[in-house]
Amino acid sequence: MAKFTFRGLMAPVFTAFKDDLSANTEIIPKYAKFLADAGIPAVLIHGTTGEGMSMTVAERKSVAEAWVAAAKATKQHVMVQVGGCPLPDAQELARHAEKIGVDSILCLPELYFKPSTPQQLIDYLKNISQAAPNTPLLYYHIPAWTTVDINMEQFLNQSVGQIPTFHGIKYTSNDLAEGYNALKAAGGRYAVFLGADTLVEPAFALGFDSAIATGLNILPGHFVKIVEAVQENRICDARTIQEKLTAACKVITKDGAWVPTMKAAMNLVTPIKVGQARPPLKNLTESQINDMKSNLTQHL
Repeated sequence: MAKFTFRGLMAPVFTAFKDDLSANTEIIPKYAKFLADAGIPAVLIHGTTGEGMSMTVAERKSVAEAWVAAAKATKQHVMVQVGGCPLPDAQELARHAEKIGVDSILCLPELYFKPSTPQQLIDYLKNISQAAPNTPLLYYHIPAWTTVDINMEQFLNQSVGQIPTFHGIKYTSNDLAEGYNALKAAGGRYAVFLGADTLVEPAFALGFDSAIATGLNILPGHFVKIVEAVQENRICDARTIQEKLTAACKVITKDGAWVPTMKAAMNLVTPIKVGQARPPLKNLTESQINDMKSNLTQHL
């Protein structure tokens, strides 16, 4: 079984869509190089940012294949999120991910018949693990979106020895007390990736060593500098950069939902054009995009 040793910054990449909202895989090699050149050594495919839950199984497979191919040149770690769909599809996506050689798999919980206890969640993840028995598996905790709000410290402690491929979580919550407890759970054996752009400095000051955050696509330098400052015990410097990053997030999301506004920002400030978000997400108007452009400059 492959070990999971990656720690650090991972960009949850956008799925670039063409004007007809079909997936644009042609841009992926350029996208991978852009992130690698910015010092981002890993990517997450089909997370919330990547709109994986709005895509068909066939689309998700083709995009994952393109990223795995691109990462052969950039040497980036590739994680693929396989959940947010019926269990047979999630298992098929996990099997496919292992077949094409991804480095790790992330999985959302069941989104309709939701788990309500740590053991129910563990039992669900066992099904995913069995479909990809040689690939590290992590759980995607994002209760504000899934409404599955199982305590992560309890879940991690209880999971020990139950899921052979299980290696940690993506922790997308503003509750840093629970996040800290998750870091310490099970003797600190599990990876815990922060998923909150506005909490990088306080989380890393608490002991987090890894993050998966949308802003890594748009302002990767801010994240790299925050982490470096914390590691060098320059907390005031880290806090100053975090304040700039938080202010940028507020400007970006002022007029809409997270994904379409972040896509608009990506299109504005980077050479990677990821198009618009798929319905039912509502994209920004031209006026709103122009307003973002004029107000975002001071935070770059």
